[in-house]
Amino acid sequence: MRAPFASDPAASRGRFHPEPGVDGEDVRSPFQRDRDRVIHSTAFRRLKHKTQVFVSHEGDHFRTRLTHSLEVAQIARTIARALALDEDLTEALALAHDLGHTPFGHAGERALAACMADHGGFEHNAQTLRIVTRLERRYAAFDGLNLTWETLEGLLKHNGPLVDSLGAPMGRYAREGLPAAIREFAHFRALQPATFPSAEAQVAALADDIAYNAHDIDDGLRARLFDLIDLADLPLVGAALTDVLNVHGELERPRMIHETVRRVIARLVNDVIARTRRNAEKWQPASADDVRRLKRPLVAFSPQMAEDLRVVQRFLRRRMYRHPKVTEAMRRAERIVQDLFAAYISDPDLLPRDWKERALSDETSTFPRQVCDFIAGMTDRYAIEQHRRLFDLDPLFR
Repeated sequence: MRAPFASDPAASRGRFHPEPGVDGEDVRSPFQRDRDRVIHSTAFRRLKHKTQVFVSHEGDHFRTRLTHSLEVAQIARTIARALALDEDLTEALALAHDLGHTPFGHAGERALAACMADHGGFEHNAQTLRIVTRLERRYAAFDGLNLTWETLEGLLKHNGPLVDSLGAPMGRYAREGLPAAIREFAHFRALQPATFPSAEAQVAALADDIAYNAHDIDDGLRARLFDLIDLADLPLVGAALTDVLNVHGELERPRMIHETVRRVIARLVNDVIARTRRNAEKWQPASADDVRRLKRPLVAFSPQMAEDLRVVQRFLRRRMYRHPKVTEAMRRAERIVQDLFAAYISDPDLLPRDWKERALSDETSTFPRQVCDFIAGMTDRYAIEQHRRLFDLDPLFR
C-alpha cells in the first residue's frame, strides 16, 4: 500500500518535451523509464572510472562513483520500501545524483570551480542537471534524457530548497549565487526551487549520506589510513564494533571491517525510517505536495543520530580526507584539471574534433562552458592520458 504522501507515477507532472504515447503505452511507469534512461546514459557508464576518494590506480577494491551510486540506490530502495514510497523514483534519483561529478572527485570539482569562477561557476549538482537536460545526446527528438518533472525536481533540490520565498539564493548558494548551469535551465522556476523536494528525493539524499560515510570508513580502513582501534570511541561506529566483538569475538580483519560497517549502515537506515514515521505521524502530510510545502524535511535522522554522524564526519575529515596520502594525490589531480582547462582555452584545436565542432556551433553556451563540460565528463584515466599527451610530462600518477 502506497503512503499518502508518496509520489504517484500515474499522477506525474510529465516531461518538459512531450513524448506522445510513450509513458501511456509502455509497461513501465514514468519513473521506471527515468531510471532506465539514467542507467543507459553515457554519463552513468563513465562513473565506473571516476574517483570517490582514492584515485583509480590505487586499487580495484576502493569505491568509484559508479559503485557508490549503486550502493546509494540499494540503501534508498530499502528505506523507500519501508516507508511505502515510490521505489522507482527513489532509485532513479539515487542512480543519477552523481552524474555531474568531475574526474578526481571533489579535487576535480574544486579545480573546475576555480577555472570557471569568471564564467558562471561550476558545481557538480548543477552539472548533473545540465547533463540530463542538455549534454546527453541519444534521442532523436530532444537533447538530454527528458526525465519527468519529479526526477528533475529531485536532482535539482538534492540538498533542499535553492532559494527562499522571495527568490534569493540560500544555503551553499547564498554567497555566490546560483551556478549558471541552474540559472540557464529554461524550466528552473517550474521546478519550484523554494520548496523541499518529494519524500523520495529526500530519501535518496540521506541514502547518499549513509553510503559515503559508512563506505569511506571501509575504504579508509582498507587503505590503512586509520585502524579499527581508532574507531572504538566514536559514537555509532564504536557501538557497532563492540557489537561485533560481543557476537563473534575476534575475527580476521576483513571480516571485522565488514561486520562493523554493515551494522553502521543498519543503524543509520533504521534511524531514518523510525524518525520519518514519527514525523509523518506528527505532521500528517496527505500528498506529495504536502511534503514539498513543509518548512523542514520530512525524511530525517533523529537529532542524536545526526550529531553522532557529524562526529564521524569530523573524524573522517581529519584522518582520511586530510591525510597526506590523499591530499598529495588530490593536489596533483587539481593540477591536471587546471592545466587541461588552460590548454583547451588557449588552443581550441587541442579539443577532439566533435567537441571542437560542438563548441563552435553551439550559440547557447560560451566556449569556457563547453571546455568545462568536456573536462567534467572525463574519467580519471582519460584526464591523465590527455594531460600526458598534451604536456609530455612524466605521469603524475603511478
